[in-house]
Amino acid sequence: MCGFTGYISSYPMDKFSNNESIIHEMTGSLIHRGPDSEGYWKDSSEGIVMGFRRLAILDTSSNGNQPMISNNGQFVIVFNGEIYNHLILRKEIESIKKNHQWLSGSDTETILCGFELWGIHETIQKCTGMFGFAVWCNKNKELVLGRDRLGEKPVYYGWQGESHDRVFLFGSELKAFQKHPGFQKEIDRDSISSFLRYSYVPAPNSIYKDIFKLLPGHMLKVSQRNQKPEIKEYWSATHIAQQNYKLSFASDSEAMDSLDEVLRSSVKQQMIADVPIGAFLSGGIDSSVTTSLMQEQSMDKIKTFTIGFDQKGFNEAEHAKAVAKHLNTDHAELYINSQDLLNVIPRLSELYDEPFGDSSQIPTYLISKFAKQSVTVALSGDGGDELFCGYNRYKITDKYWKKLKIIPPFLRRIVANSILKLPPKQIDKMYTLFSRNAQYSNFSDKVLKGSNVIASEDIADLYIGLISACKDPNSLVIGGIESNKFLHSKLSTLRNLDDLSLMMLMDLLTYLPDDILTKVDRAAMGVSLETRVPMLNHQIVEFAMQLPQEYKLRDNQTKWLLREVLYRRVPKELIDRPKAGFAIPIGFWLRTSLKDWADELLSESSIHEQGFFHAVKIRERWQQHLSGTHNWEHFLWNILMFQSWHKNFHEQS
Repeated sequence: MCGFTGYISSYPMDKFSNNESIIHEMTGSLIHRGPDSEGYWKDSSEGIVMGFRRLAILDTSSNGNQPMISNNGQFVIVFNGEIYNHLILRKEIESIKKNHQWLSGSDTETILCGFELWGIHETIQKCTGMFGFAVWCNKNKELVLGRDRLGEKPVYYGWQGESHDRVFLFGSELKAFQKHPGFQKEIDRDSISSFLRYSYVPAPNSIYKDIFKLLPGHMLKVSQRNQKPEIKEYWSATHIAQQNYKLSFASDSEAMDSLDEVLRSSVKQQMIADVPIGAFLSGGIDSSVTTSLMQEQSMDKIKTFTIGFDQKGFNEAEHAKAVAKHLNTDHAELYINSQDLLNVIPRLSELYDEPFGDSSQIPTYLISKFAKQSVTVALSGDGGDELFCGYNRYKITDKYWKKLKIIPPFLRRIVANSILKLPPKQIDKMYTLFSRNAQYSNFSDKVLKGSNVIASEDIADLYIGLISACKDPNSLVIGGIESNKFLHSKLSTLRNLDDLSLMMLMDLLTYLPDDILTKVDRAAMGVSLETRVPMLNHQIVEFAMQLPQEYKLRDNQTKWLLREVLYRRVPKELIDRPKAGFAIPIGFWLRTSLKDWADELLSESSIHEQGFFHAVKIRERWQQHLSGTHNWEHFLWNILMFQSWHKNFHEQS
């Protein structure tokens, strides 16, 4: 787990007389991703410069430092991530190159040797892991960028400048680009509109014009001579889904055994490290599966970490504690309050370096900081929802959409509009009064989301409606027109899938890498903690995508097969409860302890000064939220995150 950056100049290297200073500053901005060492490499004749910051995990000696050059001098690489099967690859290499002498225990050296033997594309196909990398090929005089199959690690890139004064920037985070004098840092207003809808800037775009995110499972080639990036997909979840091949089992028990085996193998692979290792434990299904398999395969107690809240309805720490006690882990808890939140907020714009609106970013950062005191690597349970049908929106779709879509759309819109007129405060009050077992916090949010189901024209409309934090972003952003080209192009080509499979695939392609994995990567890397996600081993992903739907959603129970694997190790009564997610009481805090901070950023003067939003509409929603007539917490948090990012990161960089 590390950070890299660099650039290719379309002009002689002496254009900027201080090239060494530039790459030093670019690389230095990523010190949080790699505090253990730094390194640089350049080829002045080709205009290529690369820098690297290392967090040493495998072979912590200097032998694993980067940039690293292949034995034959053909390849120079900066590599962020882990190749979990690199020891298996070494044995395969040794069978071909007899008496091969390794210079380190690093997985980076392994893949460099693979590049020499098989080429870049074939080597990456053989790799199981998470990664972002840049490799310079001396033979072809070209740069190759690559990103792992599911998007655990980030890769940004793009040309800046005009004519002969162009520079191609690449790296793990945008903050490195800020340090290059050729970076134009022009904000893309269309990306702001997209951000308001999704709470993140959807790939392949970024918040800046002409700067892009490399999509998961893709590689890119570029050079001085061929400046138009050539992008190719080397692994495709879409292709696997469209094959429509389904696994078959003689019994439910056989299905459980099969999933158990692939999960156990993945967790074992990802427990390999030369530094202390632990796990995030929320007490939910995914983290409990991961932790139980870790503890099962460890001679020592696994260190587990959880975070809790004092506010009722948001605290799952006690559930995590019960699971940890049952598994006999070395468990630690961190309880946070609104003051802890206030203390983190100034760091968010720096951590995420483009607007990011998932408020669970805060507890994710705090739990990462807490875990870093004891470990350098932490495994998480992310990915289970997308693979095994875990989100409540999947249940809603399965339970209601089949029946609702028979009713004419205009009738459904009338019903939906009636629901939308009800004040959220009133909905929550009625729920509390009439429900014998009020289990859900912010029940009104779930009711209002349900109205989106009722009003949807088709499954694509339904999906976009359910995941949208804002329904009308273009009306709020001055000069902004959201682009859903990637999303709509995918949805239009996947009509052969059933509704649930389509929704899960779209989450896997968009929400998972752009929100969940981005959130975890930046939060953990902000404190120099490596996170690993065993569920996203591509063999598990392929297994899950070929699993019949009856093993994912059965009798209105999400993640059925995954639950059954967990019940072999943890009693049902410790697990079975409504899904809560990693939520924080942001709506309540915006009305109380965060009110002054929010009011300043949402003032008409502040909004007018930055010049991106229609102030009147924003202020109206802010007042509605304060009065309790509407719950605009997700929408307002997005606005606040943009305003804070623009003020504290964009303007100051």
